[in-house]
Amino acid sequence: MNCKGFILLFILTTGLSLMCSGCSRAPAIDVMGSLFPAWLLCIALGILLAVFTRWLLLRFRIQLVFSALAYPFLAAAFTFAIWLVFF
Repeated sequence: MNCKGFILLFILTTGLSLMCSGCSRAPAIDVMGSLFPAWLLCIALGILLAVFTRWLLLRFRIQLVFSALAYPFLAAAFTFAIWLVFF
């Protein structure tokens, strides 16, 4: 397959996949008849995991140098990981 054919095939498959991805429903969680966005649950779980990690670090007496940056980063990392795993 020549280069122009490969580029055309790439553009065609990419375009089709982007057009089909808009047809899916928004990720929402049904809580007692009310639909909540899934990212709210991911943020709440990410913050809880960051608090739990802080508790573990304090329990084992591990000091972080930049704790003001570390804990928000941990909360964000946990949030994005939960989003990637479940949604």
